[in-house]
Amino acid sequence: MAEETPLDKFKQALTGASRALAREAEVEVAWSADSPTASGKHFRVPLPARDLPQEQVSEARGFADSFALKLRHHNEGLHSKHAPPEPVARACYDAIEQARYEALGANNYSGIRANLESAVEMRTASDPISRAESANDVPIQTALSLMVREKLTGEPIPERAQAGVDMVRDFIEEKVGDDFESLALSLDDQEAFQSLSLDMLQHLDLTHPTDAPDEGDNDQGEDEEGQDEQEQEGDDESEGQGEPQGSEAAGEMAEGEAEGEGETEQSSEQEMSEGEPGDEGEEGMMPVRPNRPQGEIPMDLDYHAYTERFDEEIAAPELCDAEELDRLRAYLDSQLTGLQGVVTRLANRLQRRLMAQQNRSWDFDQEDGIVDASRLPRVIVSPGTALAYKTEKDVEFKDTIVTLLIDNSGSMRGRPISIAAISADILARTLERSGVKTEILGFTTRAWKGGQSREAWLADGKPGNPGRLNDLRHIIYKKADEPWRRARRNLGLMMREGLLKENIDGEALMWAHNRLIGRREDRRILMVISDGAPVDDSTLSVNSAGYLEAHLRKVIEWIENVSPVQLVAIGIGHDVTRYYRRAVTIMDVEQLGGTIIEQLAELFEDEKRGRR
Repeated sequence: MAEETPLDKFKQALTGASRALAREAEVEVAWSADSPTASGKHFRVPLPARDLPQEQVSEARGFADSFALKLRHHNEGLHSKHAPPEPVARACYDAIEQARYEALGANNYSGIRANLESAVEMRTASDPISRAESANDVPIQTALSLMVREKLTGEPIPERAQAGVDMVRDFIEEKVGDDFESLALSLDDQEAFQSLSLDMLQHLDLTHPTDAPDEGDNDQGEDEEGQDEQEQEGDDESEGQGEPQGSEAAGEMAEGEAEGEGETEQSSEQEMSEGEPGDEGEEGMMPVRPNRPQGEIPMDLDYHAYTERFDEEIAAPELCDAEELDRLRAYLDSQLTGLQGVVTRLANRLQRRLMAQQNRSWDFDQEDGIVDASRLPRVIVSPGTALAYKTEKDVEFKDTIVTLLIDNSGSMRGRPISIAAISADILARTLERSGVKTEILGFTTRAWKGGQSREAWLADGKPGNPGRLNDLRHIIYKKADEPWRRARRNLGLMMREGLLKENIDGEALMWAHNRLIGRREDRRILMVISDGAPVDDSTLSVNSAGYLEAHLRKVIEWIENVSPVQLVAIGIGHDVTRYYRRAVTIMDVEQLGGTIIEQLAELFEDEKRGRR
């Protein structure tokens, strides 16, 4: 029998301590190179190095203690019963509750207090609050939870988050008044504590009295919303003169759609294009744009990787078995509820705008065809008149490909990544119907804390200025030439726990750009969906400050000024306009689907205006 290693002994001790703290004999603790998670009585905590560095041991203990305290002091049914429906409010509500049950452990046991402090430091390091430059960049849920923790335990704000919290502290304290003190008095009573939490969120204007989860009211609201959506979709159909209905455009999930659907859609789309005024005439039908020189991004950007041996470019199905992909896709489909009506209308609008640029040109003075109404008097006077007919000709609008590059970092976890996946799914279907190729890519790293690249660097004696020090993972969810039906389940992979890690945006942008450059289409559009600046602790800890951000800026500058690729970015909860010339920032993830559609529509319309 193999001798137990110190790591094995530590795991046994950690499992025993977790069982005692949670008062659950069936708790199991496992190591994870991914983000720490808990599912019921099964904990996955960060894997420390073999020599058990004290800092990493404390982190593992901190997450195990947090999960155990949740099992012991948290009632999930009670928590969910009164949870606010609005996403930002729900995130704050969850974060405040976590601060409560962790405070119960920290206030009673000094060892647990130290362990939880290490876990909080690790969580904060990858949170957008650590790189916020203005109050608008600060995630309200993080700031609020750290301030609640400060009041409940007396623990100071972590150094990395101090500046971010200070940006919003006055605003929060002015709004909530004595709410912090009231929370401290109800620490042992979850129901009273959550009631006070909801009051605090209302004082911060994150919820309203009508947000109370009354089932009858919710049902009625959903019915009214559905009725409004149906009426709006009816208006869209009138505008489009025969376009496919909204539920058909965004809600069809079955693999086996009828083969004859293409012909029906084609005729419907031609009718739709007639319904958009102001887009007729030869100028609108014949997009011409000067060709610009192609070329790859120059490599003299004062940036390098320590090693590329462990990087991977991988197709989504290779990261997950078919059965799990189907399960994740089903979960993603369930997230469409309540979104497809809004996004469908916007998708239909984009489809009309694209189709309005196609198939609406005539050849006049023909020997046969359709009688030209403007020549009708001449034909009546002189029946033998030639060249009195016209024929419709197909003028294909400029070949276009759209690449959607999605940030798969840990800070996108939860609602943001769900909305990004849903929007990518609907966008791919919409553009495919309009004859526009769509590629969907994702970027993250293979590991936290550097992975094999960092281990190689350590083995080599820690040479200075090593450059990028983590293993890249670039994921292909849908190839440009791959039909949506074949790739649809791949998008569910974004829902997989443990996939989302660090984000190294500059190299991901280069990768997606160079894939576009290799395409034959005349117009290439690269749309980036991210929630902030590049972050990789392993790289940033051993290079100059701003190393990854400086590289990202140089890559963006080159693409925007030299490359034939059109670049647009959407920031989620973080201002990306300081990086990208064409960009929009949304604070509410519910806006993402519509923002994608509107940004693409503007690109096509700007292209059209530039030709006139």
